[in-house]
Amino acid sequence: FSVPDEARTFDKGKVENVTLNGITFGKATFQPGWKWSESVKPIVKTESCQAPHTQYQISGKLHVVMDDGTETDLEPGDTAFIPPGHDAWVVGDEPVVAIDVTGMADYAKPT
Repeated sequence: FSVPDEARTFDKGKVENVTLNGITFGKATFQPGWKWSESVKPIVKTESCQAPHTQYQISGKLHVVMDDGTETDLEPGDTAFIPPGHDAWVVGDEPVVAIDVTGMADYAKPT
């Protein structure tokens, strides 16, 4: 990710993508205070995040709330699949950094 193929920035966050053999690997960095519904929702104009995420969390703590009310926390070293239909936000004062292999190709692109 030292030289990403594509980078997108938004309020309190950024995504850096590298595509290899048709697979997009995304490195997401979310700063303290980042919340999907405040930072990305105004860009994509959906009620919740519709990107599926298959990710490995490098740093920080991420709280995820699914549209059905299910909640989970992700911490460094966690792997997770987060299906479409969720909100998420950074917990605490450490940035969240995660590598995602399914949800970053179109993440935070205007619709």
